[in-house]
Amino acid sequence: MAEVIRMPRMSDTMTEGTFVEWHKKVGDTVKTGDILAEVETDKATMELENYVKGTLLYIGVEKGKSAQVDQVIAIVGAPGEDFQALLNDAPKAVVEQKSEEKTPATTETPVTTNKIPVAEHNEDGRVKASPLAKKIAQDKGINLDAVAGSGPEGRIIKKDVEEFVPQTTEAVKTQQPIINIPQIVGEEGYDETPVSQMRKVIASRLSQSKFTAPHFYLTISVDMDNAIAARKSLNEVSPLKISFNDLVVKASAMALRRNPAVNSSWLGDTIRTYKHIHIGVAVAINDGLVVPVIRFADNKSLSQIAAETGDLAERAKNRKLQPADWEGNTFTISNLGMMGIEEFTAIINPPDACILAVGGIQQVPVVKNGQVVPGNVMKLTMSCDHRVVDGAVGAKFLQTLKQYLEDPVRMLA
Repeated sequence: MAEVIRMPRMSDTMTEGTFVEWHKKVGDTVKTGDILAEVETDKATMELENYVKGTLLYIGVEKGKSAQVDQVIAIVGAPGEDFQALLNDAPKAVVEQKSEEKTPATTETPVTTNKIPVAEHNEDGRVKASPLAKKIAQDKGINLDAVAGSGPEGRIIKKDVEEFVPQTTEAVKTQQPIINIPQIVGEEGYDETPVSQMRKVIASRLSQSKFTAPHFYLTISVDMDNAIAARKSLNEVSPLKISFNDLVVKASAMALRRNPAVNSSWLGDTIRTYKHIHIGVAVAINDGLVVPVIRFADNKSLSQIAAETGDLAERAKNRKLQPADWEGNTFTISNLGMMGIEEFTAIINPPDACILAVGGIQQVPVVKNGQVVPGNVMKLTMSCDHRVVDGAVGAKFLQTLKQYLEDPVRMLA
């Protein structure tokens, strides 16, 4: 008997997924464990695994199209089996969506003039383009609105982007003005980029966090002279290069162990204080931000943290993270110091009660033993959910963190 395959929820925040590639076609024999397709979610491109044995009778979502969670995406059964009844039983919205996709739209050909986009658009205003074409266009800085598609229904494909040549407009020629009239020195313009699944979720989650959690901010300056010397010494014997961010992760984990109230979440009727310490480390990728998690960070050595952070960051940039890699954080660190940012504030990453924003190490004059001398100072700003963490609690945590970073030997005890 034929069985329906529906779009699974592949991450905790996923509402829809875009089909990057189908690895099976209608008529193929499939078995449990086969990879049916690759699906782009809000956080990664993931493999969609088959769980039904038989013949692939129906594919409900074309490559490049999106499907809502629980939408019918395929049907597997015996060869030649009638599956129409299964589609009739599917939610009305899903059936209507497929009907609209199969019914060619009849529109009049618009009259185009110079500077009017030539790309075809979906009903929601997005340019019709394959995921690969979008990626190539983004890398080359090409505005897809200016590219004519040669694929089905005007869809932009890889070849269209690779062969695209920007149209230049001849400079405006004017006669010598009789009076002093300003001449045209440029032209207005803008680019629009379709919002990715990842960016939609970032916008939704952080907006919810910012406007539901009452944020307040605490900033502390840390003398990094000893940390700089300790890192240099450690890297002489460590199998992997230890970064300043690795030191911050380890120090934060140990400070959380001594200040457990910061390692908490607001659940409405209760406050959950975690006994384990899982630190999320924000990683910037091409079209957004992901937060892979270092689990039990307080129990790991600096070399282990360095190895794990490097691996997670590399897989994040290649969109190879799995749900287990980004779920379960109890505290988050966002570091922009390597980009020259001295100080900033971050929005709390749910379900955490706090997030630590790490600035760069700055060489500044400092007073030591009554003398003004050169020093290395790093500023840390913690955003706190006031429903969970009070000012004194957050301040005590930052004092403990400062002690670990200013005397790194404490972290080795």
